[in-house]
Amino acid sequence: MANVHNYLEYINDLAKNDPETLVARSETRFDNILNAVADRVENDNGREIIMLAGPSASGKTTTAKKLSEKCTARGMQTHVISLDDFYLNRGDIPLGEDGEPDFETVYALDLPKLRESLQMLLTGAPTELPLFDFTLGRRSDCVHTVTLGEQDVILVEGLHALNPIVTDALPQKNLLKLYISVSSRIYNERGKIVLNKRNLRFLRRMVRDYLFRASSVENTYALWDNVRKGEDKYLFPFKDLADVKINSVHLSAPCVFRDTCLKMLRGASLSGEHARDAERLMRALGQFEPLSPSLIPADSLLREFLGKKA
Repeated sequence: MANVHNYLEYINDLAKNDPETLVARSETRFDNILNAVADRVENDNGREIIMLAGPSASGKTTTAKKLSEKCTARGMQTHVISLDDFYLNRGDIPLGEDGEPDFETVYALDLPKLRESLQMLLTGAPTELPLFDFTLGRRSDCVHTVTLGEQDVILVEGLHALNPIVTDALPQKNLLKLYISVSSRIYNERGKIVLNKRNLRFLRRMVRDYLFRASSVENTYALWDNVRKGEDKYLFPFKDLADVKINSVHLSAPCVFRDTCLKMLRGASLSGEHARDAERLMRALGQFEPLSPSLIPADSLLREFLGKKA
């Protein structure tokens, strides 16, 4: 807990008096973690598959991109694959207990195709990888062909990347399993939690949904309930199978998101538990010093949620 200085008073002191240092420390801490992972991959011999799993708004997309760049800079050509491209066509998705398609289950993926593709990549043979068209809800007619060189890397990211149903069919000597999430709460000096891990991820997702997915606060809350259930059922039971756990907390985030999130939450029409949760979040956010998003670097993980730097 103390190693990331996740205390309200520490964050506010820097945000008010030395905001550049607060941002730089968040960025450097995360970059050092990814450098250590890339060094580990470089020290392994032969083709490698990195499996990267994490809950919603943990920063999987940016982490995959940054880790890919670091591995490539070390002389290992790196290809990023999303498990989403292995979805079954919408009409073939298995139904959940409510009779609706269960898009969160591992069985919503074309598992035979996924296993076959990953195993073929490890042989060095040209491998046709599917592309999913989410607009049409089915697999595209186009494919992506990848040939893995002797020291190259495949980085597979998605909710089910640590599920034994996926990983047990792969040679373990070629496998590195990563789990990423916000793994630190923010406390005040009395030891009381100000924002918990899921709060921090929810704020990220709420901003991203609004800015890039035309999704209201109300809709983000409605989706979040099912997202949480899916994580509890399909992800968290397997997180301890990871070889490396990555904490994607950025202590600058509450300060950066503060004004935007307060405005969004105040303007939302919520009821019941969602309204009570929004009130709790507004009280918590109000305790942080505001920080301009312009201070966040263009390649920061937070840009996944804030958008490109102006």
